Amino acid sequence: MKRFRFIGSRIVKTGVAVFLTTVICDLLGWPPVFAVITAIVTVEPTVSDSIKKGIIRFPASAIGSAYAVLFISLFGNSALTYTLATVLTITTCYKLNLHAGLLVATLTSVAMVEVIHDHFLVSFFIRLGTTTVGLGVSTIVNMFVLPPDYLDNISKHVLQIATRTGSTIETLFEHILFNRNITGKKQEMLWKLEKDTLKTETLIRFQQEESKYHPLAKSEKQEFHHAQQQLTCLRQVHYRLENLLYTPLRDISWSNEEKKLIMLGVYELVDALQNRNTFDAKMHHKKQRELMNIFWEDNEEITRSNHHPTKFPPELVILYELLSIGELVEKYFEYQKKGKTAR
Repeated sequence: MKRFRFIGSRIVKTGVAVFLTTVICDLLGWPPVFAVITAIVTVEPTVSDSIKKGIIRFPASAIGSAYAVLFISLFGNSALTYTLATVLTITTCYKLNLHAGLLVATLTSVAMVEVIHDHFLVSFFIRLGTTTVGLGVSTIVNMFVLPPDYLDNISKHVLQIATRTGSTIETLFEHILFNRNITGKKQEMLWKLEKDTLKTETLIRFQQEESKYHPLAKSEKQEFHHAQQQLTCLRQVHYRLENLLYTPLRDISWSNEEKKLIMLGVYELVDALQNRNTFDAKMHHKKQRELMNIFWEDNEEITRSNHHPTKFPPELVILYELLSIGELVEKYFEYQKKGKTAR
């Protein structure tokens, strides 16, 4: 049912808006085609977007209608009328920053050329009336018919990003510590994480906008807040991974045993992010302490040499970023636990 609401709700709402718009226009004796065009393009992902863009589309449609009426009265149904109405509608909307209404205004302008033959002023005001009907009906339908609910999809996306983040952490640290060849994959991995994160942030914006008209219940509001915080933690992890990716790390002096010990800490983080229910706070703190001990040992022994591109030994850079990632992962699971408690 949730999947249907997310994928098919906009189709259903568009159909309902078109039907109601047509019925109202028929009752008023107005041509429904222009109102229907407006209704179709005004069903947005959120009620707030419908209202904001509707405010822009009304004057844009009025501009397109005015140009259509003007040039029909001057040149009749001719190629020159179509051309001038189109070009001037686009230019005027662009100059007035009515970008969201440009398409519907242009379509309306050229469509009016075909149907208006006399009573130009009356036709202009009827066109404004049909625009109002289309905008009003689509906004009301968007508000009350299958109102948007993005919470489940946000939570699902956050879990998917966490899983992919775990894979990226594992691959990147194996590359750094054991010179595993991942040429061409490094940027691609982070690019996919960025793409998924931006998509989820868009859903969060939609939910925030929708909450102005359909407030979340207290438990849902808490769950939404914690999902936002989880995504923030993951984005900060991605920032740490980018630091490692773009920092010159060579001539690492660790022994294989030390590298394996560090990778055990990495695998613990990866397993927690990918399996979620396996996160053990006590074990996590133990691994963090072991890494911290290595950090301080290296801080005393390795920093004596300052012949590094970053002025910091690669060992300290790696451990610092890994410890930071560990702290962020712990915060991530704290917010996840709070989110589950809120349900």
